[in-house]
Amino acid sequence: MSFRLQPTPVARPNRCQLFGPGSRTALFEKMAASAADVINLDLEDSVAPDDKPTARANIIQAIGDIDWGKKTLSVRINGLDTPWWYRDVVDLLEQAGERLDQIMIPKVGCGADLYAVDALVTAIEAAKGRKKRIGFEVIIESAAGIAHVEEIAAASPRLQAMSLGAADFAASMGMQTTGIGGTQENYYMLHAGARHYSDPWHWAQTAIVAACRTHGVLPVDGPFGDFSDDEGYRAQARRSATLGMVGKWAIHPKQVALANEVFTPSEAAVTEAREILAAMEAAKASGQGATVYKGRLVDIASIKQAEVIVKQSEMIAAG
Repeated sequence: MSFRLQPTPVARPNRCQLFGPGSRTALFEKMAASAADVINLDLEDSVAPDDKPTARANIIQAIGDIDWGKKTLSVRINGLDTPWWYRDVVDLLEQAGERLDQIMIPKVGCGADLYAVDALVTAIEAAKGRKKRIGFEVIIESAAGIAHVEEIAAASPRLQAMSLGAADFAASMGMQTTGIGGTQENYYMLHAGARHYSDPWHWAQTAIVAACRTHGVLPVDGPFGDFSDDEGYRAQARRSATLGMVGKWAIHPKQVALANEVFTPSEAAVTEAREILAAMEAAKASGQGATVYKGRLVDIASIKQAEVIVKQSEMIAAG
C-alpha cells in the first residue's frame, strides 16, 4: 500500500441518477417520488436553446417548492463552450434555495474547466452567504476528458462524482456507432466461427474508476440509450458494478428499478461477505493470517473486498 492512502468518497447512495429536462415541469414531482438516489434536473442537451431561460427558472423554483426527500439534488448546467453556462451557475447560486446539493458540469476536458466553475461558485457563495457548500459532478464525454481523467479527478475538492457520457464520448473519439452504451454490433471477435461481443466502453470505464478511486470520487456509469432493452441495461450495469462503479444513469423512469436492482448488493452477497469477515476474525484469533472459506483461500485482502459489500449495503439501508 502506498504511503499516500486513497481518500474516501462521500458516503451516500448513488445507485441511480434519474434525468429530466428543466423544460418539462410536469416530470418534477414524479422524479421526486421515484426510487432514484440522485435527481439530475437538466439544462443542457435535453433543453432546446430557446427554452433554456425558462427551464432555468423552472428549476430554480422547483428546488425550493418540491419535497425532494433525502435524494441528492443536482442540476446539469450547459457546457463551458456555450453562452449559457455562466448564467446557469449565477442564477442557481444566487436565486435557488439551499436544497441544491450539486452542479453537474458536462463535457469536462481538463482540470482548468473545474477551476473556472469553482472560482465562480466560490465567489457567489461568499457574496450571498450561502451556508451549504455546493458539490460538483462531472461527465467525461471527450477524448480530452479521458486523456486528462486523473487531472480532472484531482482538480477540485468540491468534486464528488464522475460519469461516462457514452454518446458524446463516442463522437469525440470518432467511433463508428450511433448506440449509446452497451455492446456494439461491429465490436466483436471471432472464435470457432462464432461472434463474441466485448465491451467497447470497458477501457474508458476502467480509467474513470481508477482516477476516481485514487482521488476519493464516486465513479458512475452514464446513459443506456435503448430503454426498451431491459436485459441490455442490466448487462451494462453489471459490468460497470463489477469494475467498481457505484451506479448508473436512468434516462427513462423504468430504468430506475433496474439500476437499483444491480447496484444494491444482494442478500446472498451480503451474507457471504459477513461470513468471510467472521471467518477471518476467527483466523486472526487463532494467530492465522488466512483461512479457507467454502473451499477457497481468504486473507486480509478478502476482508477489504467483503467490507466494500457490507458497507455499501449498510449505507443503502440507512439512506
